[in-house]
Amino acid sequence: MTTLLLLLAGPRLTDAQQPAQNGAATESVAPVPAEPADPQQSLEEATSTIRQLVNSSVDLAPKVGVALLLIVFAWLLSIVLRAVLHRVLRGWAKTEVVSALVRIALFVLTIGAGLSVIAGDATAFVGSVGLVGLARSWALQTPIERLSGWALNALRGYYRRGDRIEVGSVFGDVYRIDVLTTSVWEAGGSGKSVEGAQPTGAIVTFPNWEILRSNIINYSRDFAYVWDEVTFAVANESDLRYTVDVFRETADGVVGRMMGEPAAQYRKLLERERLAFDVEQEPQIYLSLADAWTNVTVRYLVPVRERRRWSSELILALSSELVREEHRERIIGGYPHTRIDMRQRPEELVEHSA
Repeated sequence: MTTLLLLLAGPRLTDAQQPAQNGAATESVAPVPAEPADPQQSLEEATSTIRQLVNSSVDLAPKVGVALLLIVFAWLLSIVLRAVLHRVLRGWAKTEVVSALVRIALFVLTIGAGLSVIAGDATAFVGSVGLVGLARSWALQTPIERLSGWALNALRGYYRRGDRIEVGSVFGDVYRIDVLTTSVWEAGGSGKSVEGAQPTGAIVTFPNWEILRSNIINYSRDFAYVWDEVTFAVANESDLRYTVDVFRETADGVVGRMMGEPAAQYRKLLERERLAFDVEQEPQIYLSLADAWTNVTVRYLVPVRERRRWSSELILALSSELVREEHRERIIGGYPHTRIDMRQRPEELVEHSA
């Protein structure tokens, strides 16, 4: 960049200063001793330089004024365009992002036109395009990435205000979406002050470039319910079929009554996308073997922000049901245990038989 500026603005060699060509040998010239500088001449040169600088600034002032007027006009025009776009595209969810992109394009063109006026040459506009490209790849790389993430989210709708999302290590409810950043009311989880998926009271702000770099998990955009599970351990000696029936009946009384409508909504969403999946409208019970017991898992559908509440309700109901007298011999709680078989040594068996 510095070399290019020196080539364009630096002094050019005259014909007398250029080296000899076509194989002509240059004559050696004896060094001439430097003459002492004249203070009066140096003062006149400095004064002339300052005078030229002042004259150039005076000549440039009207052009700078015109450029500033262009920027003010572009600002006023952007306000009018924003109002017109909101009136024409009324009700469209992407109106704001289209308006922002139009205003950005208008200001870029205005800055290019202002540079052309100041330079007095229309080719400055082409140079301004190169300047914008250089700024994008160097000084403005981070803001441009954030702006690109915001525009992509505004156009594609990955998340909106109020959605519960997870982006990278951030998990919570969207609070504010700005051009450069997104703020989220943090929800709890592993390694946080609140273990359950409930608000912690903290606001987490992350740059919008995370939209381009991380997976975005939206828990409530089209369907504000999630599947959750509660697991109990029962001994292998239990009547497992009877256990499944008891668990299903208890879970149905706690969470089954609210699963019908969201399950039907979930089925419609899948059918709209041509995904032929079965959707259960009541709690399901599943068994899995562990080291010394059997895990009984209850799977059910609950509102995304009420998982902890309903899991607590279900645990209380199942715990109360399992201690009832009629289940005592058929449903036995699971716990780690070790079996030891005591056997006699062979010599003891021989003595005993004798």
